[in-house]
Amino acid sequence: MLLKLIDYLRDRLKMVIRLCYVVLGLLVIYDVTFVDKHAAHTWPEKLPGWWAFFGFVACVLIIILSKWYGHVHWFGGKFQIMSPEDYYDD
Repeated sequence: MLLKLIDYLRDRLKMVIRLCYVVLGLLVIYDVTFVDKHAAHTWPEKLPGWWAFFGFVACVLIIILSKWYGHVHWFGGKFQIMSPEDYYDD
């Protein structure tokens, strides 16, 4: 049943993307009209969609920094998180 749903959504990918845009737009409209901004502690919190933007940027930075950290060679190349496949062949 779940596989049929995934195939159904995959076949209608443009519809799914448009639906996601509509939901995103409705969430921004909800944020602008109904969410109380009077108790905000800083000026960016008063901007509509601030926390969504902040979360997206933070997620992208975490991914970029994690990939960089995984490829860094520590102590002359002896210690690294993402070792090559032939690491033990030496």
